[in-house]
Amino acid sequence: MDGHRDPNPTLPVDPDTAPRTRRPLHVRPSAITAVGVGGLAGAPLRYQLGLSLPPAAGGWPVTTFAINIVGAFLLGLLLEGLARLGPDTRWRRQVRLLVGTGTLGSFTTYSALAADTDLFLRSHQWWAAGSYAVGTVLVGLMATTAGIAIAARLRSRPTEATQ
Repeated sequence: MDGHRDPNPTLPVDPDTAPRTRRPLHVRPSAITAVGVGGLAGAPLRYQLGLSLPPAAGGWPVTTFAINIVGAFLLGLLLEGLARLGPDTRWRRQVRLLVGTGTLGSFTTYSALAADTDLFLRSHQWWAAGSYAVGTVLVGLMATTAGIAIAARLRSRPTEATQ
């Protein structure tokens, strides 16, 4: 030990001041691989849905909206479920990176939200721009909250073994 005593042991360790024992997560090959492999699943799925679902209704990108809402719900469900299983280490971290960051990160397309909103604004479609941008964020927040609530309820339900 280096003789350094943490003055606030109940607070999380600041990763910028903590002694480095491992490389940061974002540069570890295993983390990069998990995100990349997940992305290989999510992006093509989003693309295929974009091709197979009907085009925008009245110019409003319904498919992109639906993809983002479903992704927000699934991410809330996944992250809450993983958090209730224990700390973000080992297999839980790999699942979070693979499914959460990789698959769902590439499945959702908030960059398309920004680009579509910009197109609405450039064509002076103020209502479409506002309703699409604000609606996606608000409904996405509700979807994420619903995913969290469902995962919390599933994890807190007593099993037959504990009854």
